[in-house]
Amino acid sequence: MNIMVVDDEQDIQVLFKQKFRKEIRQKQITFTFVFSAEEALNCLQNTPNDLILILADINMPGMNGLELLKIIKEKYAHLTVFMVTAYCDDKNYNTAIQYGADDYLSKPIEFETLKQKMLEVLKVN
Repeated sequence: MNIMVVDDEQDIQVLFKQKFRKEIRQKQITFTFVFSAEEALNCLQNTPNDLILILADINMPGMNGLELLKIIKEKYAHLTVFMVTAYCDDKNYNTAIQYGADDYLSKPIEFETLKQKMLEVLKVN
């Protein structure tokens, strides 16, 4: 399963690699880390078709995650997108659902729950 993580916080890369060490080692999961919505869109144009899931932070400089979500769902409707935020509020949640988010997760991420949700995505694809 190829997963793209979009977050302006670069330390998220270390955290994900630590939390998914076993799955990465067993080649069950491959992560691509990008640090802006713009970089994510560029990467999507050049990514192999095995990308299944995008985890996108909402609050990022430049284009935010909700704007990214809207573009992804218009151009790449087959992709599953989980929105991730440290700022849970009804406005962002409602906008994310309206734009087609497949899930909405709060930071700090509960990684066992995330793993379960990722396995569900893998079963569907």
